[in-house]
Amino acid sequence: MSLGWWRLVYAAFAGFLLFHGFSTSENAPNYSFMHNATSAPFLSYYDYIVVGGGTAGCPLAATLSHRANVLLLERGGSPYGDPNITKLVNFGASLSDLSPWSPSQRFISTDGVINSRACVLGGGSCLNAGFYTRASPEYIRQAGWDGRLVNQSYEWVEKLVAFEPHLGHWQSAVRNGLLEVGVVPFNGFTFDHINGTKVGGTIFDEQGNRHTAADLLEYANPRGLTVLLYATVEKILFRFRGRRSRPEAYGVIFRDGSGIEHRAYLKYGFKNEIIISAGALGSPQLLMLSGVGPVAHLRSHNIPVVLDQPLVGQGMCDNPMNAVFVPSPIPVEVSLIEVVGITHFGSYIEAASGETFSASVTTTSRNYGMFSPKIGQLSTVPPKQRTPEAIARAVEYLDNLDQAALQGGFILEKIMGPISTGHLELQTRNPDDNPSVTFNYFQHPLDLQRCVQGIQTIGKIVESESFSKFRYDYMSWPGLVNMTEHSPINLLPRHYNSSIPLETFCRDTVMTIWHYHGGCQVSRVVDPDYKVLGVEALRVIDGSTFNSSPGTNPQATVMMLGRYMGVKILRERLGN
Repeated sequence: MSLGWWRLVYAAFAGFLLFHGFSTSENAPNYSFMHNATSAPFLSYYDYIVVGGGTAGCPLAATLSHRANVLLLERGGSPYGDPNITKLVNFGASLSDLSPWSPSQRFISTDGVINSRACVLGGGSCLNAGFYTRASPEYIRQAGWDGRLVNQSYEWVEKLVAFEPHLGHWQSAVRNGLLEVGVVPFNGFTFDHINGTKVGGTIFDEQGNRHTAADLLEYANPRGLTVLLYATVEKILFRFRGRRSRPEAYGVIFRDGSGIEHRAYLKYGFKNEIIISAGALGSPQLLMLSGVGPVAHLRSHNIPVVLDQPLVGQGMCDNPMNAVFVPSPIPVEVSLIEVVGITHFGSYIEAASGETFSASVTTTSRNYGMFSPKIGQLSTVPPKQRTPEAIARAVEYLDNLDQAALQGGFILEKIMGPISTGHLELQTRNPDDNPSVTFNYFQHPLDLQRCVQGIQTIGKIVESESFSKFRYDYMSWPGLVNMTEHSPINLLPRHYNSSIPLETFCRDTVMTIWHYHGGCQVSRVVDPDYKVLGVEALRVIDGSTFNSSPGTNPQATVMMLGRYMGVKILRERLGN
């Protein structure tokens, strides 16, 4: 049976649970405005239509709802009641779920790196490793944002979803190792982006419960907001009011989980708008499906051209991540990203650890966490060789290993920027299908140089006195690098010392940390107010507008941007 058929069945079942009060979570908020799209009228009217209930869309819709009537359309379901989303100990389970009803949708870039996009209310904040940290003051200045409103918007987000982590021994050793090797000063616990070493925030609370952008809907005015789940937007509707007028967005066509078509239109009013917040893949994809994009590409898919905009889908970036597994002679705590070293050369050093290899709540197989081949994080073969068969072999090997062989953690580096860019193209006219995306990892030599320097810094940390109790004395740094590239990950150490060029290591072991962005960038596709150039009544507000990734991890800034632009749009609406 087809993927689409299973999606229809699951959406219908989820709708039954949603509307008949069956919940598997004691802490799920009672959102009276959240409904399955099957219950939606065939025709409806709103002041704002927000496409995408993700990391930006949720805070944006919540903010707008206080002064307007808002429709938020999310193609996935609710995160509440799913322990694979809500529990830290199950991190990776959702990313490894390839079922039609998974909250993640796997895609593989043409570079060969396996990646994921969100398909759930709350977006990537439901799937990521939880690190919460702001953008740098320089990034904010370059973006042209109002610094005071930015700070207020961050604080608005942080009241509900950001926490201070409690460092265990492994993360403390990484912190001390960073300081010992010169990534200074120590800036303590802070959300701010400051050169040196710091403890950042997390969206996991002390009980290990995840808090997501969907939680920011608690701020919403229930009378001003409608959230529809399992609502897949097929296209934006445009009209021309005069012979020389620019195209004007005035509605959307979406299908519910049963495949039934619905239409939502903007109410009459020149300040009413459609806002796309579908993410770095979804937003440029939807613009193209709606006829806004490179004319030759649109015509090759028989899409009527509304506006020839050759820069839609350009400037795609993914910050490359490379990691080294460090087997530990002693047990280590379960941890995701908590400490970061912000270096002067443009690489960020982070770590994750622990025996997160027990069976998850909903499965009987081992969950290998942030660096599992189950979620596509397979660094033991070059990107183009990461086939389903290679992944299956790695998973089988790890499933048969003794628990002691899986003891340890990863120290990773990701580069800032990046400078290397690629592009996105449609593969089909089906909005549920992934577009084709190329990131061109390490195409620019400075990106590769930063990776090499980052890996060298990891080597110094592993060999530091601060980290000594978490490494085997007879395992050399070159041996660890070689093991990471050539052996199934998480092996007990062996006595070999061969070395490889770090440039080769960076290229062959590159993985994603899910920080991809671009495709609808400011000054190329949208203006500084995120209005689509050449089009009326349409904005894009999400990570697709970024020219580079903000801070060490972008989710805080994406949530902030949703709130920030919601406030600005309402001020404009009210004439303030």
